[in-house]
Amino acid sequence: MLTAYTADQIRAAEHALMARLPEGTLMQRAATALAVVTARTLGRVYGSRVALLIGGGDNGGDALYAGARLARRGARVEAVLAGSRAHEGGLAALRAAGGRVAAGGERGGLPGGVADVVAAADVIVDGLVGIGGGGALREPYAGLANLANDADGTVVAVDVPSGVDASTGCVAGAAVRADVTVTFGACKIGLLVDPGASLAGRLEVIDIGLGPYLPEPDVVALTAADVAGRLPRPEAESDKYRRGVVGVVAGSDRYTGAAVLAVGGAVRGGAGMVRFASAPTPVQLVRARWPEAVTTVIEPGEDPRAAIERVGRVQAWVLGPGMGTDERAHALARAVLGTGLPTVLDADGLTLLAADRSLLRPDLLLTPHAGELSRLLGVPRERIEANRLEHVRRAAGELGVTVLLKGSTTLVAETGRPVRVNTTGTPWLATGGTGDVLSGLAGALLAGGLSCLDAGSCAAFLHGLAARVLPARPISAQDLPDALPEARRALDSPAKMEG
Repeated sequence: MLTAYTADQIRAAEHALMARLPEGTLMQRAATALAVVTARTLGRVYGSRVALLIGGGDNGGDALYAGARLARRGARVEAVLAGSRAHEGGLAALRAAGGRVAAGGERGGLPGGVADVVAAADVIVDGLVGIGGGGALREPYAGLANLANDADGTVVAVDVPSGVDASTGCVAGAAVRADVTVTFGACKIGLLVDPGASLAGRLEVIDIGLGPYLPEPDVVALTAADVAGRLPRPEAESDKYRRGVVGVVAGSDRYTGAAVLAVGGAVRGGAGMVRFASAPTPVQLVRARWPEAVTTVIEPGEDPRAAIERVGRVQAWVLGPGMGTDERAHALARAVLGTGLPTVLDADGLTLLAADRSLLRPDLLLTPHAGELSRLLGVPRERIEANRLEHVRRAAGELGVTVLLKGSTTLVAETGRPVRVNTTGTPWLATGGTGDVLSGLAGALLAGGLSCLDAGSCAAFLHGLAARVLPARPISAQDLPDALPEARRALDSPAKMEG
């Protein structure tokens, strides 16, 4: 499991470790690792051009010492100082190794020669602002960040891209867009959560000895091994009932596609049986696409509680995609939630909940996007998207349920547990209907015995992985269910697959 920490937690661990080591040891460890990653990025160090963007903090010192190592290997290294302060030992080491130093300009602007240095570089090392930075970058930092973003060279960020809040992932203004981020000691939360995560590029987490001094994490990300170890698997004595029966109440005569997609996510998600209930038209379509699903037609005017009883025994529910938000839908939602079984509540189900909090029950997994969460919390969508971590935690706390916030970074929160960040998402999933597949998949995992937290986080991981294994681009939602078995196979080693 990948663990992530706030800037304060990292600094406290660093101070505890530094008290036990000779002065400068941690910086030299960081600089060595940074030089190795940068050299690997360059491919050929001798004769290459490296631009160092240097602020006044310790990450500027890391960059200077790394630059000295590269200069000794034959690289042409030029450091651009953003202000009047820089790490003195690092500057001396760079000059002694043959590196050059230039001023980056004060608040009034950047000298013309600085732009030429950055533009000509094969690699640009961002050592402007470290984990202690907060708020918008000021000049000349913002100007240097923009120069790095506009250059053709590969950008390597030291610890975090400058302009990204290390603790939250918030970006208040200009920020460096890195191709690689070399982060020291442990991953920072802002490198996993958007918008910061989208600026980090490939992550290289470097062990410098902080492990024993780090607290319990507030944010984690499941790895493929974590997900594989949690997924329910059939055993010799398994049958369709032991593997989990999921009930799906979705779709309407007006919105039919959501029902087909949600049932597909459940069928391909590993459920032993899927029981589907809805109006006549979506039932007909589900029968045609997923004949293995056991269907129940909810007749017009039928008592919703009686209809839900006719569905038969299930271990978990999926409720909401395309079902509408009228009085009839509200009564169906109340009937399903009245069973007391674990339930994935999505789409129209979330709209019904926003209007009637009395629908809240234990063992609910809510799967909103930012717009739906804004209605649940009464917070503008823009604020949620700017600080996703804060609002998913708030939603889990206020509602007392598990919340899976979909979007550029999918987060799964439950009170008293670290927030889980999904790392497999892709922008190709930003198309209509993919959330319906996710809700069906999560429902299948709930029925298979996973908790709401595990079902949500494992479903998000598999959902993103399914999109990645699809060969065609762009993808459509109907492609996803059939890609789920391949996504599950991708989690297993060849030895496990042979077994």
